[in-house]
Amino acid sequence: MKIINHIILVAIILVAASCEKLIDVDIPNNQIDRETVFKDVQTANAALAALYADALKGSPIAGGNLETYLSAYTDELDNYTTVASDSRDLFLNQQIDTNSLIYSVWSSAYKQIYSANSILEGVQQSTSIAASDKKYLKGEALLLRTIMFFYLNQLYGDIPYPETTDYKINNILPKMASQQVLIKMESDLSETLTLLSDEYRNTERIYPNKMVARLLLAKVYMAKQEWNKAEIILKEISQSPLYQLENDITKVFQKTGKHILWQLKPNNNQSLSQASLYYFTNSAPSTYALSEGLVTSFSNNDLRKQQWMAPVIFNGKTYYRAEKYKNRGGNNMTEYSIVFRLEEVYLLLAEALTQQDKIGEALAFINATRQRAQLSPLILPITKNLLLEQILLENRKEYFTEMGHRFLDLKRTGNLNILTATKPNWKDYHKLWPVPQKEILLNANLKPQNTGY
Repeated sequence: MKIINHIILVAIILVAASCEKLIDVDIPNNQIDRETVFKDVQTANAALAALYADALKGSPIAGGNLETYLSAYTDELDNYTTVASDSRDLFLNQQIDTNSLIYSVWSSAYKQIYSANSILEGVQQSTSIAASDKKYLKGEALLLRTIMFFYLNQLYGDIPYPETTDYKINNILPKMASQQVLIKMESDLSETLTLLSDEYRNTERIYPNKMVARLLLAKVYMAKQEWNKAEIILKEISQSPLYQLENDITKVFQKTGKHILWQLKPNNNQSLSQASLYYFTNSAPSTYALSEGLVTSFSNNDLRKQQWMAPVIFNGKTYYRAEKYKNRGGNNMTEYSIVFRLEEVYLLLAEALTQQDKIGEALAFINATRQRAQLSPLILPITKNLLLEQILLENRKEYFTEMGHRFLDLKRTGNLNILTATKPNWKDYHKLWPVPQKEILLNANLKPQNTGY
């Protein structure tokens, strides 16, 4: 977790940049210390805003980063690059512990965690910020930290769980067992629920509320296979008057939807990387295109195939590009990067109910997205196993190239090894990525390396 001490600008705080080791750095003359930043709520808010900006620019929830790697790592994207690269190694499931992308995911997540810890410590130590302001500042920082831990846990398994900015502690921190990480996240999210309110701080939902914390807690329960606990939380979200399923398939990725739980706002109305990353036309793809297996999993009358992907014909061959986000211009007034939306709540709830043999009740939630896509509803009688297969398939159709959903869904349901059918190099140990070699060289307590690497 090679992180230098955070840099606090007078206007904003941009915390935690990666470096070769954890060291103390004197505060430059044009910067101010933590005590000054957290002296009033305006500068504290600037620190939190910088954390969100950095999350959109480079973190596991930054659109176009990890979601692209995982889409190619599984079976959603084909990689058309012709030279050896770390991205192609991930696509071919040939990654090793020196892979730069695997390192960048690890380091960017821990950078976010360090930044969140800096905010948590600054707010806790402040004697001038009002108690009501401290609640949301701490709650949002804790939530951001937990979502980073969630992705790290799902990708790497046993991981360090730093809760301080003290480099003397962090530099030698050992890995925490995967199940214990889930328990720690559950505890942190329970605290977050006491700090956040249901009301959004901004009408555009660019800051998370208590419902976002509930959804993340439900995802933790799903990972622990505690279906009833997840069901209770997911029902609470699905019944909230704050949210409403977007019935117009063409508006799902527009920023104004009532189905959005949380989204990240790009700076200066810039277009999102998701809009341009997968774009190609009048040629064969040079980087990524949707896999044939994904495309053929859709029926032609599925509105998601019609609206969220686009065919490109070149030399008699048809390729498909992902086209969920459509604003590729520099003046983006319509699309923000969606982290959580109501459809995930519905599909997780359908899964949790089915796991408890509540088949009839589960059908209503999977049918909500199916019928919006103009597919016929699933009906009784249907077996538990078949319905679980249909939920997994519906997740694939609804969430391709979004937030690493395919990998997370296959892992949660114990189905990652179905990738052997289309990915020749897939091995069982690929359910985890290796701990980056750079990190193990800095901290021997990160040993042993994950199996297979």
